[in-house]
Amino acid sequence: MEISFDNNIPIYIQLLEYMKIYLISGTFKSGEKLPSVREFANTFKVNPNTMQKALVELEGMKLIYTERTNGKYVTKDEKLIEKLKDEYAMTLAKSYFQGMKRIGLGKADSIKYLEEIDE
Repeated sequence: MEISFDNNIPIYIQLLEYMKIYLISGTFKSGEKLPSVREFANTFKVNPNTMQKALVELEGMKLIYTERTNGKYVTKDEKLIEKLKDEYAMTLAKSYFQGMKRIGLGKADSIKYLEEIDE
């Protein structure tokens, strides 16, 4: 999980965003036990306190939960994960269409470009 950080945004916020993507993409599955704070910190090459701050935010969003002495787990609330995925997808779509609008392309033309992309 190699990531590069933007110096203009607090690292814990960037970690939070990466973790949300890992959750909605299924990298970490519903109900799955997460690596420890220290393991995450080593993986992302950040201070454990910074990693803990991001995980506390995720817990506040109910995307993960802690079982005493057992560690942290991904929520079992799949509807919550789907809702977050839908919100994230909508954000990406809006950003795409706004960018296309800035260069003078409307919705129909923008969709044409999407259809031309070869996966």
